[in-house]
Amino acid sequence: MKTQLQKSIKFSVSIAVITFVLAAIFSVISTMLLNDVYYLVGIIIVFTIVFIGVIFDMLGIAATAANEVPFHAMAAEKVNGAKQSITIVRNADRFASFCNDVIGDIAGVISGTASTLVVLRITSMLGQTDESTLYFVISVVFTSLVAAITVGGKALGKYFAVHHSTEIIFFAARVISLIERKLKVNIVSRNNKKKKSSKKLQ
Repeated sequence: MKTQLQKSIKFSVSIAVITFVLAAIFSVISTMLLNDVYYLVGIIIVFTIVFIGVIFDMLGIAATAANEVPFHAMAAEKVNGAKQSITIVRNADRFASFCNDVIGDIAGVISGTASTLVVLRITSMLGQTDESTLYFVISVVFTSLVAAITVGGKALGKYFAVHHSTEIIFFAARVISLIERKLKVNIVSRNNKKKKSSKKLQ
Protein backbone atom coordinates (compact mmCIF):
# COMPACT_ATOMS: atom_id res chain seq x y z
CA MET A 1 0.00 0.00 0.00
CA LYS A 2 2.80 2.38 0.92
CA THR A 3 4.62 1.52 -2.31
CA GLN A 4 1.53 2.33 -4.37
CA LEU A 5 1.08 5.60 -2.48
CA GLN A 6 4.73 6.52 -3.05
CA LYS A 7 4.39 5.76 -6.76
CA SER A 8 1.22 7.83 -6.94
CA ILE A 9 2.88 10.78 -5.19
CA LYS A 10 5.96 10.48 -7.39
CA PHE A 11 3.81 10.42 -10.54
CA SER A 12 1.72 13.39 -9.32
CA VAL A 13 4.83 15.45 -8.61
CA SER A 14 6.37 14.59 -11.99
CA ILE A 15 3.11 15.50 -13.75
CA ALA A 16 2.99 18.82 -11.87
CA VAL A 17 6.58 19.62 -12.90
CA ILE A 18 5.93 18.66 -16.53
CA THR A 19 2.76 20.78 -16.53
CA PHE A 20 4.64 23.79 -15.14
CA VAL A 21 7.39 23.50 -17.77
CA LEU A 22 5.04 22.89 -20.72
CA ALA A 23 2.64 25.65 -19.61
CA ALA A 24 5.52 28.12 -19.41
CA ILE A 25 6.86 27.10 -22.84
CA PHE A 26 3.46 27.19 -24.56
CA SER A 27 2.52 30.45 -22.87
CA VAL A 28 5.72 32.17 -24.02
CA ILE A 29 5.38 30.81 -27.57
CA SER A 30 1.69 31.77 -27.89
CA THR A 31 2.32 35.25 -26.48
CA MET A 32 5.24 35.82 -28.86
CA LEU A 33 3.18 34.62 -31.83
CA LEU A 34 0.20 36.80 -30.93
CA ASN A 35 2.10 39.98 -30.13
CA ASP A 36 2.78 41.10 -33.69
CA VAL A 37 0.31 39.19 -35.84
CA TYR A 38 -2.82 40.30 -37.67
CA TYR A 39 -5.94 39.64 -35.60
CA LEU A 40 -7.26 37.03 -38.07
CA VAL A 41 -4.04 35.04 -37.65
CA GLY A 42 -4.47 35.43 -33.89
CA ILE A 43 -7.97 33.98 -34.10
CA ILE A 44 -6.64 31.00 -36.07
CA ILE A 45 -3.96 30.45 -33.40
CA VAL A 46 -6.57 30.54 -30.63
CA PHE A 47 -8.78 27.95 -32.33
CA THR A 48 -5.72 25.80 -33.11
CA ILE A 49 -4.95 25.72 -29.38
CA VAL A 50 -8.58 24.81 -28.68
CA PHE A 51 -8.40 22.04 -31.31
CA ILE A 52 -5.25 20.61 -29.69
CA GLY A 53 -7.03 20.53 -26.30
CA VAL A 54 -10.04 18.74 -27.81
CA ILE A 55 -7.88 16.15 -29.60
CA PHE A 56 -5.86 15.30 -26.49
CA ASP A 57 -9.01 15.12 -24.38
CA MET A 58 -10.38 12.59 -26.87
CA LEU A 59 -7.13 10.58 -26.75
CA GLY A 60 -7.23 10.41 -22.96
CA ILE A 61 -10.82 9.14 -22.89
CA ALA A 62 -10.15 6.67 -25.73
CA ALA A 63 -7.26 5.17 -23.74
CA THR A 64 -9.54 4.44 -20.77
CA ALA A 65 -12.29 3.04 -23.02
CA ALA A 66 -10.08 0.86 -25.25
CA ASN A 67 -9.48 -2.88 -24.84
CA GLU A 68 -6.00 -4.25 -25.46
CA VAL A 69 -7.23 -7.59 -26.88
CA PRO A 70 -7.56 -6.42 -30.54
CA PHE A 71 -3.97 -5.18 -30.46
CA HIS A 72 -2.48 -8.56 -29.49
CA ALA A 73 -3.29 -10.02 -32.92
CA MET A 74 -1.69 -6.98 -34.55
CA ALA A 75 1.39 -7.35 -32.33
CA ALA A 76 1.66 -11.02 -33.31
CA GLU A 77 1.77 -9.91 -36.96
CA LYS A 78 4.34 -7.22 -36.03
CA VAL A 79 2.12 -4.34 -37.15
CA ASN A 80 3.69 -0.94 -36.44
CA GLY A 81 2.00 0.70 -33.49
CA ALA A 82 0.50 -2.47 -32.00
CA LYS A 83 2.98 -2.71 -29.11
CA GLN A 84 2.60 0.98 -28.39
CA SER A 85 -1.20 0.56 -28.39
CA ILE A 86 -0.98 -2.22 -25.79
CA THR A 87 1.30 -0.09 -23.61
CA ILE A 88 -1.06 2.90 -23.85
CA VAL A 89 -4.09 0.81 -22.84
CA ARG A 90 -2.20 -0.89 -19.97
CA ASN A 91 -1.17 2.54 -18.69
CA ALA A 92 -4.48 4.23 -19.52
CA ASP A 93 -4.64 6.11 -16.21
CA ARG A 94 -1.27 7.80 -16.75
CA PHE A 95 -1.84 8.36 -20.45
CA ALA A 96 -5.25 9.91 -19.76
CA SER A 97 -3.78 12.05 -16.96
CA PHE A 98 -1.15 13.43 -19.34
CA CYS A 99 -3.58 14.02 -22.22
CA ASN A 100 -6.54 15.37 -20.24
CA ASP A 101 -4.96 17.01 -17.23
CA VAL A 102 -1.65 18.22 -18.65
CA ILE A 103 -2.17 19.04 -22.33
CA GLY A 104 -5.94 19.56 -22.11
CA ASP A 105 -5.83 21.93 -19.13
CA ILE A 106 -2.81 23.81 -20.48
CA ALA A 107 -4.63 24.31 -23.79
CA GLY A 108 -7.66 25.64 -21.88
CA VAL A 109 -5.62 28.15 -19.88
CA ILE A 110 -3.55 29.32 -22.84
CA SER A 111 -6.58 29.65 -25.13
CA GLY A 112 -8.11 31.98 -22.51
CA THR A 113 -4.96 34.11 -22.36
CA ALA A 114 -4.63 34.09 -26.15
CA SER A 115 -8.28 35.16 -26.49
CA THR A 116 -7.58 38.22 -24.32
CA LEU A 117 -4.60 39.16 -26.51
CA VAL A 118 -6.68 38.78 -29.68
CA VAL A 119 -9.46 40.97 -28.26
CA LEU A 120 -6.90 43.62 -27.32
CA ARG A 121 -5.48 43.46 -30.86
CA ILE A 122 -8.93 43.90 -32.41
CA THR A 123 -9.95 46.81 -30.18
CA SER A 124 -6.63 48.61 -30.58
CA MET A 125 -6.97 48.26 -34.36
CA LEU A 126 -10.41 49.91 -34.05
CA GLY A 127 -8.89 52.70 -31.95
CA GLN A 128 -10.60 51.60 -28.72
CA THR A 129 -9.16 51.09 -25.23
CA ASP A 130 -9.58 48.14 -22.90
CA GLU A 131 -12.01 50.22 -20.86
CA SER A 132 -14.40 50.90 -23.74
CA THR A 133 -17.83 49.33 -24.18
CA LEU A 134 -16.75 47.83 -27.51
CA TYR A 135 -13.88 46.01 -25.81
CA PHE A 136 -16.30 44.56 -23.25
CA VAL A 137 -18.72 43.38 -25.97
CA ILE A 138 -16.01 41.84 -28.16
CA SER A 139 -14.39 40.20 -25.12
CA VAL A 140 -17.65 38.60 -23.95
CA VAL A 141 -18.62 37.39 -27.44
CA PHE A 142 -15.20 36.01 -28.37
CA THR A 143 -14.57 34.35 -24.97
CA SER A 144 -18.04 32.78 -25.04
CA LEU A 145 -17.44 31.52 -28.58
CA VAL A 146 -14.13 29.93 -27.59
CA ALA A 147 -15.76 28.31 -24.53
CA ALA A 148 -18.68 27.00 -26.60
CA ILE A 149 -16.40 25.48 -29.25
CA THR A 150 -14.19 23.95 -26.55
CA VAL A 151 -17.09 22.32 -24.69
CA GLY A 152 -18.89 21.28 -27.87
CA GLY A 153 -15.69 19.88 -29.37
CA LYS A 154 -14.91 17.88 -26.23
CA ALA A 155 -18.46 16.51 -26.13
CA LEU A 156 -18.13 15.35 -29.74
CA GLY A 157 -14.64 14.01 -29.00
CA LYS A 158 -16.01 11.96 -26.08
CA TYR A 159 -18.53 10.30 -28.40
CA PHE A 160 -15.82 9.25 -30.86
CA ALA A 161 -13.49 8.24 -28.01
CA VAL A 162 -16.05 5.84 -26.54
CA HIS A 163 -17.33 4.37 -29.81
CA HIS A 164 -14.06 4.31 -31.79
CA SER A 165 -11.46 3.91 -29.04
CA THR A 166 -9.55 1.12 -30.83
CA GLU A 167 -9.09 3.11 -34.05
CA ILE A 168 -8.15 6.30 -32.19
CA ILE A 169 -5.56 4.62 -29.96
CA PHE A 170 -4.11 2.67 -32.86
CA PHE A 171 -3.74 5.85 -34.90
CA ALA A 172 -2.04 7.64 -31.98
CA ALA A 173 0.20 4.61 -31.40
CA ARG A 174 1.24 4.53 -35.06
CA VAL A 175 2.21 8.20 -34.89
CA ILE A 176 4.22 7.47 -31.73
CA SER A 177 5.81 4.45 -33.42
CA LEU A 178 6.81 6.57 -36.41
CA ILE A 179 8.37 9.24 -34.19
CA GLU A 180 10.22 6.59 -32.18
CA ARG A 181 11.64 5.00 -35.33
CA LYS A 182 12.62 8.27 -36.97
CA LEU A 183 14.12 9.93 -33.90
CA LYS A 184 15.31 6.69 -32.26
CA VAL A 185 13.67 7.55 -28.93
CA ASN A 186 11.29 5.78 -26.57
CA ILE A 187 8.14 7.80 -25.98
CA VAL A 188 6.12 5.05 -24.29
CA SER A 189 7.61 2.40 -22.04
CA ARG A 190 7.61 -1.12 -23.40
CA ASN A 191 9.23 -2.96 -20.52
CA ASN A 192 6.13 -4.91 -19.45
CA LYS A 193 7.55 -8.27 -20.45
CA LYS A 194 10.85 -7.59 -18.71
CA LYS A 195 9.04 -6.62 -15.52
CA LYS A 196 6.94 -9.77 -15.60
CA SER A 197 9.94 -12.01 -16.21
CA SER A 198 11.90 -10.35 -13.40
CA LYS A 199 8.99 -10.96 -11.01
CA LYS A 200 8.91 -14.64 -11.98
CA LEU A 201 12.62 -14.99 -11.27
CA GLN A 202 12.10 -13.54 -7.83
